[in-house]
Amino acid sequence: QFLNASEIESFKNLAKFYSPHVNKDNSLTELKIWRTKILDNFEVIKTGLDVLQLCSSSIYTNLNKLLKILIVLPVSTSTPERTFSTLKRVKTYTRNSMLEDRLNGLTLLAVHKDISITPDEVLDEMSMEPRKLDLIL
Repeated sequence: QFLNASEIESFKNLAKFYSPHVNKDNSLTELKIWRTKILDNFEVIKTGLDVLQLCSSSIYTNLNKLLKILIVLPVSTSTPERTFSTLKRVKTYTRNSMLEDRLNGLTLLAVHKDISITPDEVLDEMSMEPRKLDLIL
């Protein structure tokens, strides 16, 4: 199986983007040679690490560097997007007048809702702060 024109163009753009780290001219040649080798082991490949293990760093220097870069790149930026939607949900029309400290606290609670905090932990934390009136627990 040979690479089609769009795959070649996409790979050239990738190599050009990472050209400070890889030789963009040799990268395409390495890809063409490596692709014929990998087709025999195609059923073994399940993850990006499997692909990297089939790409020898001594033979396919540039391709190996590109694969390492691509493996560590995040797939999406869902965490910041989730935070912004949480902020929208917390800051409703009725809460527009709240102080910033309270808004920050509510937003942190909503974003980190997977962390379990017991009421006893909250009371212990509050009892450590100095107050005008002592808390009786």
